[in-house]
Amino acid sequence: MPGAGKSTIGVILAKYLSKDFVDTDLLIQNRHHQSLQEILDKYGYVKLRDFEEQEILRLRVKNTVVATGGSAVYSEKAVNHLKKNGKTVYLKLEAHELLKRINNFEIRGIAKAKDQSFYDLYQEREVLYNRYGQIIIDCANKNHEAVAEEIMSKL
Repeated sequence: MPGAGKSTIGVILAKYLSKDFVDTDLLIQNRHHQSLQEILDKYGYVKLRDFEEQEILRLRVKNTVVATGGSAVYSEKAVNHLKKNGKTVYLKLEAHELLKRINNFEIRGIAKAKDQSFYDLYQEREVLYNRYGQIIIDCANKNHEAVAEEIMSKL
């Protein structure tokens, strides 16, 4: 979910493991020369999810930590592509904790319907995160370094 720390923890994990790091949100923005929010405003959330899937399916990386956007789980093809060479990790936090971390919810570029609340999005995605997460890390009351260390211990 947005605010879980995917990018920050991904960078820390890549450093700890001496691996490369890729953030699919940045790949989308670079390919389209727009922010995620601009893409959402122009094309809508379904298209942003399609762009996410396309970027993941383009990945041909090894020895790389990949931070995906939170909507990657809407594509079984994308998740299976990621699982070919690695493990999928669900950084689990309760919705109220995530909202504390997100200061710019309305302009953050979150792939959701305009009338969908954050809590509705959380409930919808949590089912998918639990289904596809091969490693599930409870991030409550842990700093980013502790989460990265826990991931390493479970790999």
